[in-house]
Amino acid sequence: MVMPMASAGDGQDTEARRPLLARRHKESEDGLDDGGDASFSGAVFNLSTTIVGAGIMALPATMRVLGLVPGLTLVVLAAVLTDASIELLMRFSNAVGAASYGEAMGDSFGALGRGLLQLCVVVNNIGVMVVYMIIIGDVLSGTSSSGKHHHGVFEGWFGPNRWNGRFAILLITTLAVFAPLTCFKRVDSLKYTSALSVALAVVFVVITAGIAMIKLTRGQIPMPMLFPDVHGTWASIFKLFTAAPVLVTAFICHYNVHPIHNELKDPAQIRPIVRASLVLCSTVYVTTSFFGFLLFGEETLDDVLANFDSDLGIPYGGVFNDAVRVSYALHLMLVFPIVFHALRLNMDGLLFPSARPLACDNRRFAVLTAALLAVIFLAANFIPNIWDAFQFTGATAAVSIAYIFPAGMALRDRHGIAKKGDKVLALFMIVIATVSNGVAVYSDASSL
Repeated sequence: MVMPMASAGDGQDTEARRPLLARRHKESEDGLDDGGDASFSGAVFNLSTTIVGAGIMALPATMRVLGLVPGLTLVVLAAVLTDASIELLMRFSNAVGAASYGEAMGDSFGALGRGLLQLCVVVNNIGVMVVYMIIIGDVLSGTSSSGKHHHGVFEGWFGPNRWNGRFAILLITTLAVFAPLTCFKRVDSLKYTSALSVALAVVFVVITAGIAMIKLTRGQIPMPMLFPDVHGTWASIFKLFTAAPVLVTAFICHYNVHPIHNELKDPAQIRPIVRASLVLCSTVYVTTSFFGFLLFGEETLDDVLANFDSDLGIPYGGVFNDAVRVSYALHLMLVFPIVFHALRLNMDGLLFPSARPLACDNRRFAVLTAALLAVIFLAANFIPNIWDAFQFTGATAAVSIAYIFPAGMALRDRHGIAKKGDKVLALFMIVIATVSNGVAVYSDASSL
């Protein structure tokens, strides 16, 4: 593999140019040697796991805001733009031999760009894991929305108790599940839990679609809203833009593309791997969005899992309710440590840019792990719902990672490889991302 080239006039030493994530065939940031033996199917699995997380739970709520036709269209459009942004990112990375997203940003924008990218990954991943914990709390201990309480699984089984309240459930989950799994120093150690997590996500999608189809054939589902009702007011129009950050967050995977690329037997396969992953995840997202909104209509909550506490109107509805909720709560528990692994490495790079590899310093590893878990746990107890969390991370860090930074590389074009079409596409992505997310933030702020 071509080694990363120093930019013109760069006087920084090698340590200062340390990449954000692991290099191929060299010592990675965790101090362990990585090989290039990953298969096509394994890479598709890993990237798909990165994409399919908590975002799927908020997508039916975007249909409630946008209507089915614009909503499903924008899901597909978000996938297409994600594919285009990753293509730009990898092309400009390959031009300089960059083995990480951070190194590519460093080549285009120097140390400031590299640090900004690291900061955005930290903010995004913390936001995503806060969402995971909020959903787990909603599912197991219950949630209240619009004056109505939706009971959790344990609350339904055992009644309200101190031990199955939200704080207690999240504390037990953090200490009993997250703490042990986040202590692994290699992400490869989590491959079996990742496989199980994908299987659990598929269980959720299949059951949801099956329930909706049964009720549809029985005529128990009214005609869903196909287009948004904007009432002819600016406030209702601006509200439509609040779905944009959710769609961006649902497809964020850019920070894991380089590590997957670095481990491939044939690095040239990264393009078909990305496209196969996006097709797979788009299919899952469209299916969940359609059938989730079809089931609950205007009653769809920001976290659709919370809707699965009512009478579904089919035989064994209570069993299906619990199966849906428990399967996806377990899925999120098993995905959490993978996202946490990237968060910890990037936070360490921000705080200790010149320190020895994190895996070689047990004290730093333990303190950083405990501190990050504590921050995520506290945030999950104080942020009211996943829509608020998605609005913050999606409108700031996620949109920068997914669209603004790759587009910025194309416009900067330090090595003269961008075509006219690339720059037009880059400008389009920046304008769309900035305007839509800016309006979303304004709409949320004005509604407070």
